[in-house]
Amino acid sequence: MESQHLGHEHPLIFNNQSEAKDNQSEAKAAAVKCSRCGEAIMFGPSFRCAAAECGFYVHKQCAEAPSEMNHPFHCDHPLCLLPNSPYRSKLYICNFCGEKAIAYKDPSSSSSASTGNNGNLCFECWEPLLYSVYCCLDGGFFKLHKKCVELPHELIDHPYHPKHPLILQLSGQFFSCANCLDTDRYGFCYRCSLCNFTIHIPCLSLSSPLIIEDKHHPHPFFQFSRDSPFTCDACGTEKKGGFPYMCSKCNLLLHKECISLPRVIKFFWHFKHPLFHTYSLQLQGEESSTLKCAVCRDKVDTCYGSYSCSHCQFMVHVNCVLKYSEWYEEIDPENYQCVELAHEINHPFHRQHPLTLQLAADQFFSCAICEDTYRHKLSYRCSPCNFTIHIACLSSPSIIKDKNHPHPFTQFLREFIFTCDACGSDKKGGFPYMCSECNLLHKKCISLPPIIKFFWHPQHPILHKYFLKGEESFQSWECVVCRDKVDTRYGSYSCLHCHFIVHVNCVLKYRSWYEEIDPEKYKDGNLITDSDDTSMESSMIVLKKNEDGEATEIQHFSHLHNLIMLSSDDHSINNKYCDGCTLSISLSYDPFHYYCSQSQCNFVLHKTCAEFPKKKHLWFHFYCGQPSILVSDKIFKCTRCWYVCNGFAYRCGECRDHICLRCVTPGDTLRCQGHQHPLSYYLDYQGQPCNACGVRVYSPWGAFKCMGCSGFALDFRCLVLPRKAPHKCDEHLFTLTYYDHNIYSLTHFCDICEQHRDPSLWLYHCAICDTYAHPNCVLGRYSFMKPGKIIYKQSKQLHQHDLIFVKKTHYYFPECFKCGDPCEELALECVNSECGYIVHWKCVAPLDRFGRLLK
Repeated sequence: MESQHLGHEHPLIFNNQSEAKDNQSEAKAAAVKCSRCGEAIMFGPSFRCAAAECGFYVHKQCAEAPSEMNHPFHCDHPLCLLPNSPYRSKLYICNFCGEKAIAYKDPSSSSSASTGNNGNLCFECWEPLLYSVYCCLDGGFFKLHKKCVELPHELIDHPYHPKHPLILQLSGQFFSCANCLDTDRYGFCYRCSLCNFTIHIPCLSLSSPLIIEDKHHPHPFFQFSRDSPFTCDACGTEKKGGFPYMCSKCNLLLHKECISLPRVIKFFWHFKHPLFHTYSLQLQGEESSTLKCAVCRDKVDTCYGSYSCSHCQFMVHVNCVLKYSEWYEEIDPENYQCVELAHEINHPFHRQHPLTLQLAADQFFSCAICEDTYRHKLSYRCSPCNFTIHIACLSSPSIIKDKNHPHPFTQFLREFIFTCDACGSDKKGGFPYMCSECNLLHKKCISLPPIIKFFWHPQHPILHKYFLKGEESFQSWECVVCRDKVDTRYGSYSCLHCHFIVHVNCVLKYRSWYEEIDPEKYKDGNLITDSDDTSMESSMIVLKKNEDGEATEIQHFSHLHNLIMLSSDDHSINNKYCDGCTLSISLSYDPFHYYCSQSQCNFVLHKTCAEFPKKKHLWFHFYCGQPSILVSDKIFKCTRCWYVCNGFAYRCGECRDHICLRCVTPGDTLRCQGHQHPLSYYLDYQGQPCNACGVRVYSPWGAFKCMGCSGFALDFRCLVLPRKAPHKCDEHLFTLTYYDHNIYSLTHFCDICEQHRDPSLWLYHCAICDTYAHPNCVLGRYSFMKPGKIIYKQSKQLHQHDLIFVKKTHYYFPECFKCGDPCEELALECVNSECGYIVHWKCVAPLDRFGRLLK
């Protein structure tokens, strides 16, 4: 019996119960797991893929799971099953039980959820999601395993708490679990409020095993079903209540997490010998009463578990030795050989003096071989010469072969000063690797990726070269990251198509900045991709062109009607604002714009705004490296300039950032009317004041800085200030002015807020009325919210008619239907003039993704 099921690419074959029982041992040996629930398929009816190499299995019960369901804790939307995860990363955490799964999606949502710290957790159990889940993407927080969806609402006569029923609850408080005593989790749990008894879902018997076998212990551990105080025999920690695991033959009571404690470890405080874990020590007389923990200096109770050295009188508490993962290294007891590290060695890398075994517990030492700096690591060191080698680097290979280089690299055994041919950085001393036919390199530079995608240059891949040939080598090239000159005699990354170059150490500074490309997929200067590249897909369809080839009539994805091109000098559009960037049509540098062919429609776009592609890699969007999608009819706060806007935006589906078109336009090098020299973008620019607003740049976005004038810099918010802006206090437009030449101090006040202003900072000025104002006072909070846009359709929650954005600038201000105050700024007004409904935008503004009002 074959079935095409679950969106799987191959037919599925049904196994009935008898067949499953016959194959039970085979399935157990192969550790076959259901592709939906993740549980082993040991018996019962199931489906398997007809292609033997595929390895797809699913329980019959899991295959019959409903494609859509409603959950009592999430009543707003139904949850639907997806065969594949809609996210970039397929790892999620079930918010109920905490285990792993794939994803079920809420069909009412059209956007992807963020994959932040809690975005990949099951909402009941708080474990990673590797298998199927029920998921609501409306907000991106509600995700459940299939097995967690089926959890009962009430547990009666549960062995952990037989007195009263345990109720499945969603709690915003932190309760201590009766089993694990962990108080760090909140959310769903089973709880008896009368007894103040709480247990996490993973700690229940339905997900916590009753029997645990450990490979280092000869007998199994059985779980107690009664809550009682005990002292763990493995770590010696007292527990006021809980459900321990017991070995009846050895008379041991253990925490669940202590069953798998490492038996043999290397500890940084005792590097001469390994430490062994024992459940108790048999010591005589005063010896047992004088032993103290080497870390906390408290007494060690030898009746319970600890780590100790079989050669020395060295002992440490279990919780002290395992406090930090950097402090110890686990050793496999089966492969353990008692090899002691020599206290002093002679090494060919440093022949002047012997090297002494030391622990760098309080200082940072750079290894002469790998150049990395570790803390709490063993190393051999010569203090007079400040020479250090990590123990792991003592056995560094003398010859290394790299798949991207035709010749092997051989290590020098003498330390000397050299410049690496791969990255171009100088090293005062070290042991380089040399290709006798080509180059001299650092060890870490041997395996540099030859081709990468760099977030700063998304249009083309960049290639690593050891030097630039011909005329290119004589040009003065500047690294786009640090803005220092690139020495083309040494290694760098550059683009074959553009005048783009970057230092090796700059481009590889953060792993999120670049993506390695397989050299086999890059041929003849072009990247071969498996799917169609839609990164520059046009957002408009050209219907008519003029003699010069310009589009005179188009259809834009954001509007129902056709758009017709017109010169921006036309006086009929003096009071119109672009629906894309929300700036004035007549005041822009764009000579043409598109207006709607329907006379009653006010939709208008700058020609430049209409030509933005649907999908675009933003050069400054380095957090996730994903392309951003052009969206319209959204109210958002731009993550660059922090203004609320209702125009077009580029939205990243991964991190959900919205960038307005004003902030998308600038490149990494530009000219500004407020400064005579070109400005270049500096990502690491921090702490210095912006010359436009005087505020210190502390954001992660960096700033635009002048190379010639070391003290001039602009942040993103000031860089994109409109050159002209209106305000209700003046009938004329204010013009952005970069310096107040009036030295008379009594004029150094803002005519809007009547507060002092710094004449050296940028300001808005009306030359006709001779009025001056702070940029923030002129622009306010809603300068980039275009009036006249119907943004709220009929809604029972807000109003029965469509609502439109308005800005009241006259002397009559109607009262807000919510707060009763006059609507003096941005408001929502009913399109039905007879209705008279009006409300402040700030009174009804929704929350952004950070839980803050969009106002």
